[in-house]
Amino acid sequence: MSVKAIPQFLIAAPSSNSGKTTITLGLIKALSNRGMKVQAYKCGPDYIDPILHAKASGSPSINLDTFMCSEGHIQKLYAEYAQNAEVSVVEGVMGMFDGADKMKGSSAEIAQLLELPLILVINAKAMAYSAAPLIYGFKNFRPDIKLLGVIFNQVKTESHYGFLKDACLEVGVEALGYMPPEKDIEIPGRHLGLSLSNEINFDKICNIIACSLEKTVNIDRLLELTTQSLAPFKNQKPVNSLKKRYTIAVAQDEAFCFTYYENLKVLKSIGNLVFFSPLADKTIPDCDFLYLAGGYPELFLESLSSNSSMLQSIRRFCENNGKTYAECGGMMYLGQSITSQNAAVFNMVGFLSLRTSMENPKLCLGYRSVTMNGRKMKGHEFHYSSSVELDNSGLMDCSVENARSITVDTRIYKKGKTVASYIHFYWGENQEFLKQMISGE
Repeated sequence: MSVKAIPQFLIAAPSSNSGKTTITLGLIKALSNRGMKVQAYKCGPDYIDPILHAKASGSPSINLDTFMCSEGHIQKLYAEYAQNAEVSVVEGVMGMFDGADKMKGSSAEIAQLLELPLILVINAKAMAYSAAPLIYGFKNFRPDIKLLGVIFNQVKTESHYGFLKDACLEVGVEALGYMPPEKDIEIPGRHLGLSLSNEINFDKICNIIACSLEKTVNIDRLLELTTQSLAPFKNQKPVNSLKKRYTIAVAQDEAFCFTYYENLKVLKSIGNLVFFSPLADKTIPDCDFLYLAGGYPELFLESLSSNSSMLQSIRRFCENNGKTYAECGGMMYLGQSITSQNAAVFNMVGFLSLRTSMENPKLCLGYRSVTMNGRKMKGHEFHYSSSVELDNSGLMDCSVENARSITVDTRIYKKGKTVASYIHFYWGENQEFLKQMISGE
């Protein structure tokens, strides 16, 4: 069997806010504009960057996360999706070596695991030759990781870039170009939501970045430098071990948009997916299982609350022992009410005995490992809201730990055949609890 070779690289940075996402989106769009089929990936559990990748490339972006997935599963995922691509672009997470526990879950760990060439993005706005020791440190801290090139961000002039090229030459890492400051390319912060079609012309922004990079980054050299063989991959269709196929209703609209592509793929192997909008539709579809994903319900409180027929439809389904799983925003939606940042209270489905609030928002995030009925599941938590239980009768008996195996107070609720929590679980590899919920066994 012949081995396919394609350009493939991971984009990392010394820290967050260096320009990884901007450069990644620009490269994805530039390569797509050249007619290349781009496969994008995101290190870590983040939902938002993969949504942006998909908008830029036209194809799903895949999460690669070493806490939620085994190494073998990540290698399989990467090889599976790269097989049909002409170039593979992986966006890192935080700083290059930043993980949940030292390097665990970091960009560097993914690059090492997949043997990917690494391209470092450095914000050089207030830096010149001092880039040399910075690059030297990242290159030599773990010499087994292949740091091949640097793209500088926020570089105004060729003379400034000249100092930065000298720094790269000094430490033996190739300078591949730079991104100059550009007006009107700001992408909304992740806490502001993703209603991009209404708020900004996202495609226009990506094209501005892509055109800029075509002028100031040697993309041809980037592709040449990072071309290497893919690992062999044998495609195997997922096996449905359940006795029947189920109809699964999936909430998907601007308020509920956080779903891992692999989770949907697993659900498709179990049953027939029917998508619906809690914002726009009047009732849920006829189904055996209801999946209320996370997202941004806090941005659409008035619309969600005023869609009384949908609220009644979901409550009736849950009260009649309809099998339901709700995570984060979906859990908030199933509660009694959500209070906005300006203290306005909006009634929701009213099934779960809890209220949530966006007042005094405080970020709660981290990996979660849950042991329940002898089964272990992994996921992550990311939210600014807080919740208040009206009673504790629906709390599940389970253990929840963070990435350092420290117990945390994240709650999981069960009422009838509905399970809900703030945790976004990953079903791509471990599907036993999901199948148990769907089958009711």
